[in-house]
Amino acid sequence: MTTPTIRPGCDADLPALVEIYNHYIHHTPITFDLEPYTVESRRAWFSHYHTTGRHRLIVAELAGKVIGYASTSQFRVKAAYDPSVETSVYLHPDMCGHGHGTRLYTALFDLIKDEDIHRFYAGITIPNDNSVKLHERFGFKSAGVFTEVGRKFGRYWDVMFMERRGK
Repeated sequence: MTTPTIRPGCDADLPALVEIYNHYIHHTPITFDLEPYTVESRRAWFSHYHTTGRHRLIVAELAGKVIGYASTSQFRVKAAYDPSVETSVYLHPDMCGHGHGTRLYTALFDLIKDEDIHRFYAGITIPNDNSVKLHERFGFKSAGVFTEVGRKFGRYWDVMFMERRGK
């Protein structure tokens, strides 16, 4: 498989990002969103990413098609949390298992290495061994499990929070 191009996300990517994310809404407990997004309803989420600063969004593109993305987002809305960010990575389901998540995180962490980020956090609905292993590869360690914190598909799910040091 060819190596994808990794670049900052742009407005033209939004339809593909919505399609990828909606797959996980419909078919997995990975996200606790229950209703799919439209491109318009996802614009507010997209608008908080920038080309500088803590909050970034990058995409992987292969043969002209967006196949995945990774981001750092605001962890909590209170100002004292600002030096902490939440990381996410989502891939088109056909692109899982080819190292694209690793490529995206490698590029993302390199891109923000000089930003004022004290902690990175990831919330992972468990079980999800692939995501846990990916985060461990990047130095994340378990910070605890919230048990039965979300209900989706008629059952309750646990979420493991993982963290790693920034600067």
